[in-house]
Amino acid sequence: MIRTLPETGSTNADLIQRLGAGEAVPEGEWLVADRQTAGRGRQGRAWFDGHGNFMGSTVVHPAPGDPSPASLALLCGLAVHEVVAPFVPPPHRALLKWPNDLMVGSAKLAGILLEGSGRSVVIGIGVNLARAPQVDGRETIALAAFGPAPERDHFAAALARQLDLELQRWRSFGLEPLIRRWLAAAHPEGTVLRVGEPGEPALEGSFAGLTSDGALQLRLADGTTRIIHAGEVRLAGGH
Repeated sequence: MIRTLPETGSTNADLIQRLGAGEAVPEGEWLVADRQTAGRGRQGRAWFDGHGNFMGSTVVHPAPGDPSPASLALLCGLAVHEVVAPFVPPPHRALLKWPNDLMVGSAKLAGILLEGSGRSVVIGIGVNLARAPQVDGRETIALAAFGPAPERDHFAAALARQLDLELQRWRSFGLEPLIRRWLAAAHPEGTVLRVGEPGEPALEGSFAGLTSDGALQLRLADGTTRIIHAGEVRLAGGH
């Protein structure tokens, strides 16, 4: 079920509030806003609310026997990639950047924010369909750069179906096929990355794949490999 709102502060915050109040929000329910007045991304950054773009949230209730909830970041990125990729024609290509940003070249096309609420995980997704935001120090792009932008509600329905499919695969087959498919949709091994929170010295190395549990492997200049479980990751010289 997809519920649409003309305006709200944040679809993630709305779902977190409902869960916190004890409401049984089912998996498969989405909250999609025409406009967000307090949307946010990682590190509390403001999230652009351009009309015609996709801004929505849903919830997953991890159960005993499911893979690690941390791997939902990879799953969500892959779901968005599967829906977006057909709208990006060659020679361009939509590529995943760990753990779940979607890029075209050095420009960001989509972002995902996962937030815990009790035993549940609220997933917020923003995709630049019609317009790319102007963000200081960051390059962005919208699907409208490649042709007519997909209609928001049709995109929402396709994304809801794809995420449901990816969750079924995740629960049935575990992480190995998910990681294999994620790597096929990501920038190639050897891509130079910088890892570090804003204002901190960055660790630079080349992308060396993922561990079996989905952590980033970064090969340093001295030949050693560092395992990254969390952090701000940028393409060297990019975003």
